[in-house]
Amino acid sequence: MKLVSWNVNGLRSCLTKGFLEYVKNEDPDVICLQETKLQPEQAVFELEGYHRYFYSAEKKGYSGTAVLTRQEPLSVVFGFGDDIHRHEGRVITAEYPDFYLVCCYTPNSQDGLKRLDYRMQWEDDLRAYLMELDRTKPVVYCGDLNVAHQEMDLKNPKTNRMNPGFTDQEREKMTALLSSGFADTFRTLHPEEVTYSWWSYRFHAREKNVGWRIDYFIVSRRLLPRVTGAAIRTEVYGSDHCPVVLEIS
Repeated sequence: MKLVSWNVNGLRSCLTKGFLEYVKNEDPDVICLQETKLQPEQAVFELEGYHRYFYSAEKKGYSGTAVLTRQEPLSVVFGFGDDIHRHEGRVITAEYPDFYLVCCYTPNSQDGLKRLDYRMQWEDDLRAYLMELDRTKPVVYCGDLNVAHQEMDLKNPKTNRMNPGFTDQEREKMTALLSSGFADTFRTLHPEEVTYSWWSYRFHAREKNVGWRIDYFIVSRRLLPRVTGAAIRTEVYGSDHCPVVLEIS
């Protein structure tokens, strides 16, 4: 089974930049999207063979997630936890016979870290949610998680310390999650590899490969023996992020 996660930074824009061609070439069983920036009725495109689930933010043109899947899930849940987490269309949970799939677009702490307190509550509540799911069946958790966990996960760690996505607090929350029975699949399979999944549109960052690895597939540790591949498709354009891929037997 091949799963893709991609922050498309506006699906309508990405559709004009090769999205459907990428899907045809990659041929995934499941596609998880973040930052779709549309309402479900605006998602007009031909993609045969996939069931579609869109979760949009109340604020139009903002945030939003989607799951496109060949196999119809047993159930699909939009949002999680308390009402404070349900206004921005950030989490979709699809239940399959062998696992739960959680597609997530984690809130950015924003300039001046003005949303860091909310981010900390989000991290604690989502970790509790994932652990609750994990008690029933294993979890595949993916998306733009808006954190570079280790110094090797971004080009300039020293100058970015305490910037959004590389604060000590955010990194500690990722460590806490991984210490709760979960594994970062790319880092597990490629412990020394330096590869990024996001580049700023400014300063020719992608041309210079000045990037961050902030897009992940994280799985329950007991699923690791079934993980056969984890990749970052740096050659794929269409967004300021590139797709990340997980293959499981």
